[in-house]
Amino acid sequence: MVKVSHIVWDWNGTLLHDNEVVLAAVNEVCAAFGRAPLEWEEWQQFYSRPVRACYEQVLARRLSDDDWIRVDRLFHERYDALLHTSVLAPGVPEELVWWLRTGHTQSLLSMWFHSQLIPTVAGHGLAELFQRVDGMPGQVGGDSKADALVRHLRAQNLNPADVVLIGDVVDDALAAAAVGAPCILVATGAMTRAALEATGVPVADTISEAMKYVVPA
Repeated sequence: MVKVSHIVWDWNGTLLHDNEVVLAAVNEVCAAFGRAPLEWEEWQQFYSRPVRACYEQVLARRLSDDDWIRVDRLFHERYDALLHTSVLAPGVPEELVWWLRTGHTQSLLSMWFHSQLIPTVAGHGLAELFQRVDGMPGQVGGDSKADALVRHLRAQNLNPADVVLIGDVVDDALAAAAVGAPCILVATGAMTRAALEATGVPVADTISEAMKYVVPA
């Protein structure tokens, strides 16, 4: 159990169920580089951060800077085209509304592009549930989440000890550990449950189950 006053939520694979869209976008990259398409379970075995190194394993080649820009562009063009087919994860927004009703706060930190994150969150009717929403600046993705989490917490004057990060990948746990915050992972996204459990943090199957670990401070 973690006793906190603030939750930092991840977006893709956590609050947003977009696995099918992600896989289609990954396979768009594979096709462009002459690699056979992946099944979701195969992508989970490959997935890691930094994402550039992950794609080097998938494609079995070193990626030049130009290659990486092409990979990132191919992925996001396909992802954006299919994004409208994604849905909110089970338990969203009900669990987030409940948390607010306890008198506590929450925010959203994603490694997806900020310019696309903001309208997507608003389009799902969730914007008013968060006191801050931060995505990734710039035009090329794949960075680690730890530095972004530091900035996110500082912008809200939050003590990491009072915060829990809820996400779906190992990088979420590493980012939380780097700032001294607890973390809960949900086995709903791009990584296997075994990989998540290896971090030593609690792992839940759903958002509602994850919230059972959280006690309002």
